[in-house]
Amino acid sequence: MASQQAVARTPGAKRAGAGEYLFELAKVNRIKGGPAYSTAEGACIEGDRMIVALMRMPAGTGAEPHSHPNEQWIYILEGTFKAKIGGKEVEAKPGSVLYIPSNTVHSGKATAEADVLFFTVKDASHSLHGIKAA
Repeated sequence: MASQQAVARTPGAKRAGAGEYLFELAKVNRIKGGPAYSTAEGACIEGDRMIVALMRMPAGTGAEPHSHPNEQWIYILEGTFKAKIGGKEVEAKPGSVLYIPSNTVHSGKATAEADVLFFTVKDASHSLHGIKAA
């Protein structure tokens, strides 16, 4: 009996299938982190309850204000990320973790000095993509 591969919630993302336990992010499809509002791009993998992505945001670019119904964690690996979360401004450097509660408007930008490389995790109640704020 063949199992049916579940479809990813996020267009272009890799959906983990039965028996798949290891993923080489360099070989996973590259997608936009938020096509309508963000310059971030990278690999995204979805499971049943979690979504993970390794994204790069080019220096001096960023994400316009947006929100999503799922909460999010962002771990900064390289570069400096200046963000505004729920009206509060923060500066995240390598080793920092940002928490974005569900339905909270947030935005951010890589400083002009370097790209920002970040690993992000969201619950799978929604896709990786959010909704641009009005």
